[in-house]
Amino acid sequence: MKKEDKNLVIEALGAQLTDYSHFYLVNIEGLDAAKTSELRRACFKQDIKLLVAKNTLLQKALEKKGVEAEIFGALKGNTALMLTNTGNAPAKLIKEFTKGDKTGEAKPELKAAYVEETVYVGKQNLEFLSSIKSKNELIAELVALLQSPAKNVVSALQSGQNTIHGVLQTLGERAE
Repeated sequence: MKKEDKNLVIEALGAQLTDYSHFYLVNIEGLDAAKTSELRRACFKQDIKLLVAKNTLLQKALEKKGVEAEIFGALKGNTALMLTNTGNAPAKLIKEFTKGDKTGEAKPELKAAYVEETVYVGKQNLEFLSSIKSKNELIAELVALLQSPAKNVVSALQSGQNTIHGVLQTLGERAE
């Protein structure tokens, strides 16, 4: 590959990394064509972009983005890049895709991830990454928590409306 072509690939990878806020490095080596196609379809459905690039070119693009150097150790062997704006989506996809595999050698296998500006290295982090809540999920929980006291006050006032009316009516009848 010519140096100009390499620079174009590095710039394209850098642009992709800038467009997405989270990425996962996974090993998909050994997947046959049918499984790879199934993985690509699953990624497309969940708005995850799946790319394969040379490790050295990917490392140079990550260096330009300013990603921590500890992730570079995961750039060995066959590496695929999963790009997403939802931090836990690729982890959930990997878990679902490898469910039922008893060998412990299921593919895709998590190598490293960059989620919420933190680097996670190793497949032991897959469970934790799948449980991380996305920004939208956290906002929804916060809104629900904020609405709860207001709903309680409104329902208490509405139920108390009948009680207050009943008390006033009883007091009005006694005075006669």
